[in-house]
Amino acid sequence: MGYDEVIVQLGDFGRYQKIIYVLICLTSIPVAFHKLAGVFLLAKPEFRCALPTDVDGASYELPAQLQQLAYPEKDSCAYYEVAYTNGSYHRLSNTSQSCTRYIYDQSKYLNSAVTEFNLVCGRGFLAASSDSMFMLGVLLGSIIFGQLSDKHGRKPIFFASLVIQVIFGVVAALAPEYFTYTLARLIVGSTTSGVFLVAYVIAMEMVGPTKRLYAGIFVMMFFSMGYMLTAVFAYFIHDWRWLQIGLTLPGLVFMCYHWIIPESVRWLLSKGRNEEAMQIIQKAAHFNRVNITKETLVALLDEGVSCKQEVKEETARPPSVWDLLHYPNLRRKTLVIFFDWLVCTGVYYGLSWSTNNLGGNVLLNFLISGAVEIPAYCFLLLTLNRWGRRSILCGCMLVAGVSLLMTIIVPQHMHWLIVTCAMVGKLAITGSYGTIYLFSSEQFPTVVRTVGMGAASMVSRLTGMLAPYLNALATIWPPLPLVIYGALSLAAGFMSLMLPETHNKPTLETIADGERFGKKEPTDAYLETGKELRETLEAQPLNAAMLNGNGHKY
Repeated sequence: MGYDEVIVQLGDFGRYQKIIYVLICLTSIPVAFHKLAGVFLLAKPEFRCALPTDVDGASYELPAQLQQLAYPEKDSCAYYEVAYTNGSYHRLSNTSQSCTRYIYDQSKYLNSAVTEFNLVCGRGFLAASSDSMFMLGVLLGSIIFGQLSDKHGRKPIFFASLVIQVIFGVVAALAPEYFTYTLARLIVGSTTSGVFLVAYVIAMEMVGPTKRLYAGIFVMMFFSMGYMLTAVFAYFIHDWRWLQIGLTLPGLVFMCYHWIIPESVRWLLSKGRNEEAMQIIQKAAHFNRVNITKETLVALLDEGVSCKQEVKEETARPPSVWDLLHYPNLRRKTLVIFFDWLVCTGVYYGLSWSTNNLGGNVLLNFLISGAVEIPAYCFLLLTLNRWGRRSILCGCMLVAGVSLLMTIIVPQHMHWLIVTCAMVGKLAITGSYGTIYLFSSEQFPTVVRTVGMGAASMVSRLTGMLAPYLNALATIWPPLPLVIYGALSLAAGFMSLMLPETHNKPTLETIADGERFGKKEPTDAYLETGKELRETLEAQPLNAAMLNGNGHKY
């Protein structure tokens, strides 16, 4: 109750909440810019070794005879010395030489960080490493900015993240060499967590309980809009440095939010700053033309505080991940959830960053990859509260797995069919990504829900960091990354069947609730409320229930 009841009194989604919500959602757009810009900033065009006779600015195209004589058939990183005499080319030696300079094909990309820093051949892994470091920044940012926002407030950390994002976004554009560029991108990656996660929390707190499912999905739709707008920027800006600046500067617009966006009311209440919280609530009530007396407001907030104190008294020690792994049923569900998060994150970002590997028009592929997310989220809005979470999560992952594995049998010259399979996979994995947030939060008991969600999110960044290296495997066999993503999706889809359905089930409150929920016992059915379950367990302590016939814990 407490603050949630206040939101209901204000109107689940009144005028004030709508305005603040939309303004906050808009900040998801520059976050998408930075997370997906690597597709164009680190674009790898076709290249060849510069021959000794090539001058600066030499064309990538060569006469067919010279091309055949000067380069090994399957080695782009070596060349033969060739001379031109008597009207024809001939090879001076059959011993190949390693490249010292490179000439890049500028028909698709004017330039990129790859062409400027020569991230090809022996340095080719550095391009994947740069994207991987960006995702490491996302992981570090979720830890650092999450803790800072809990300590100093959502609003100051939100704006601090925006300022740092703009500064280091420009630094990345001006970087003179690879190390500076990668370090700046890592810092920008960390700020995307500070901006998006804090903004997401503020936005969700402005919405009533009955509207939060829709509000959470619409935030993701704004991210998808930023995804597609990245392609628009890349279409008009061909120089990678100016593209990075162009994607960074829109963040300055959100600085004016300092005078518009309020501090998190929940955070103010948690810090005992009730007067400031009530001022914000009364401002919202005035804007919504709702009358809430100060006495009513104090009574509602005091009720919420007393409930929280009761919960704290019930909790003997702070929750930890060990609580989720200590008991067999909870451990099984937790490990499946962690694997689902790993797959959703890895496949989502892997597909988002692999549009260069699909063939055809890269910009069009990228735009479609972003556009398919909108119908995926619309599908979730229509079905999550009708079909249940498990069936949608499992179904989406299985569809993703099958469509991506089908690329094995598609001929390489049929770009349109490869792109179609990849985009169906992208649509499906987006649906599963949107579902896993809600489904996993309902699987974890209240006392360890924050810990469980934080751990799942952190674990998932590992595959986000691995995805650039998996995409690099396309140089071995073009469909290989898609096949790996398909196999992972298929495995996760089947494993999701091990999780119990949570739709229309009571909220899990305690560790005991979480351990009993979904546990197959022929003589016992899940009880209606967490309170009834706790009363039943009083006669059978949880630790005793964990012992097998030999007296050992599972």
